[in-house]
Amino acid sequence: MMRKLGIIGGSGFGKLPGFDLQSTHGSVTPYGAPSGEIKIGKLFGREIVFLPRHGENHTIAPHKINYRANIWALKEMDVTDVIALAAVGGISDQCQSGQLVLPDQLIDYTWGRESTYYDGTGGKVEHIDFSEPYSESLRTILIESARQGGVSLIDGGVYGVTQGPRLETPAEINRMEKDGADIVGMTGMPEAALAREASLNYVCLALVVNAAAGRSPVEITMDLILKNLELASGSALELIRNMRELS
Repeated sequence: MMRKLGIIGGSGFGKLPGFDLQSTHGSVTPYGAPSGEIKIGKLFGREIVFLPRHGENHTIAPHKINYRANIWALKEMDVTDVIALAAVGGISDQCQSGQLVLPDQLIDYTWGRESTYYDGTGGKVEHIDFSEPYSESLRTILIESARQGGVSLIDGGVYGVTQGPRLETPAEINRMEKDGADIVGMTGMPEAALAREASLNYVCLALVVNAAAGRSPVEITMDLILKNLELASGSALELIRNMRELS
């Protein structure tokens, strides 16, 4: 089976710069509608399937995203590999604004989200192995791409996933740092677990857009986040441009 790349666009990625749209597909899954139409096209000459996580105009809050429908819709389009772009806050000293991070672990602080396909519906319950939340084979491809293209990428780190949509308090960030989290965001789960249940190769490519609460010398504003997002997004797209073909 040929491997097919899907990209989930996070905050700031309702559209992909340079994406040559060829077709769109509406989708209604057994779990409802995904965040938007599935877009098929080419990015840097590579065919990809694209889905904006928050909707094309960023209208869906993190805790309101239909993660089950999103992953199911990508699977239905024969996607085998997923790069999930995510804007995050930096907790560890090395995770400065503008930096790209490829986490290898996560901690889930969310609650109340529909987080599994195996909830007993239809009489089926399974317990997946989630020791490695992200695909090591796809991580290796991105690490090599960063090396080849001279893109600064932190290999490894712990993604702490919070409920949102508000940002965290300094006390919450202090607790997360003690737990071992290096970055903080709101959309990493249940997306990663659902991708594992769907047997997709899944990685998170995190773009640090602000210092986490209590770590920033200035107020965290949307203007600041968008400015740093623009800085990091260029590096993220360059990394994707340099990816070798999936095989």
